[in-house]
Amino acid sequence: MPSIESLNPDIPLFARTGINLASQGLGARAVWASNQFFAPLERMLHDSDPVFIEGKFDDHGKWMDGWETQRRRDGGHDTAIIRLAGAGRIIGFDIDTSHFTGNYAPACKIEACSFRGERPPEEQSWVTILPHKPLGPSAHHFFKCESFESWTHLRVHIYPDGGIARLRVYGVPELDAANAKGEIDLVAALNGGRILGFSDAHYGDYNRLLAPGRGINMGDGWETRRRREPGYDWMIIALGARGEIEKCVIDTAHFKGNFPDSASIQAADLRNFGDGLTDALITDSMFWKELLPQQKLGADAEHSYRDELTKLGPVTHVRFNIFPDGGISRLRLFGTTAP
Repeated sequence: MPSIESLNPDIPLFARTGINLASQGLGARAVWASNQFFAPLERMLHDSDPVFIEGKFDDHGKWMDGWETQRRRDGGHDTAIIRLAGAGRIIGFDIDTSHFTGNYAPACKIEACSFRGERPPEEQSWVTILPHKPLGPSAHHFFKCESFESWTHLRVHIYPDGGIARLRVYGVPELDAANAKGEIDLVAALNGGRILGFSDAHYGDYNRLLAPGRGINMGDGWETRRRREPGYDWMIIALGARGEIEKCVIDTAHFKGNFPDSASIQAADLRNFGDGLTDALITDSMFWKELLPQQKLGADAEHSYRDELTKLGPVTHVRFNIFPDGGISRLRLFGTTAP
């Protein structure tokens, strides 16, 4: 049974376990760029993998899937500012130059700041969290971040010009659990909810299960293959904060001929478990207490449960079961934080 830690073992652990705070789908925004002549900054934040389309040109030249500046002739370098999807501690970067061969940015540096608005003022103080690093053509460049502070904005410098296909900023969203008021979505990615493992995730983008908003299409969520053997599919999720779950929403948006027949949720309080997924945790999860008894699901609809939930007190992890297989667009677990 795959865990996030075991997927793509050649990729650094921070890129397998962190949440991409520069995800456009989670709410990251392109704020400003010194130049975006060939390709706009916002493309650098797209969640999809970059593509190359042979023979596709626009009014400015070859169409490229990323951010690309024009060739500088003044001795300077290009800069861009992005607002992260949410405040958080950054643990690493993936600076992806896929498909940029003769036009990639040869080097980069990243600074950070914390600012409540959209665009920090000119006098804003910035802190270097990734010193100058060399980049190569059409490749992923993984860099660990040693900063332990929480940031909201990044300023990306490329030297002297060129293109970056994707910038992924892996981190841990900041959730001020002590000051959280009322019910919050304890499993939301922007509140620190993380998928630790699953039985199958053949289709779609399973990380979008914990994303804000409703799914935009059938690929925007978790979908398993058609099960041809006995059993059912499941997913293990760590809550962003220990809390008491009081409401559950299971959304099958866009899943019409392939939604699960039914679903249930189990939960446990594993304060001393630590971070990550092990075979022992998978086995243990089969015996966690029932939070939501098995419920029938329908096509392309939000299913809300409150009175059906068992009062278990504070929990830290859930096991989301779907019977026997199928697709779920979003899962919401609303509740109040606990010490």
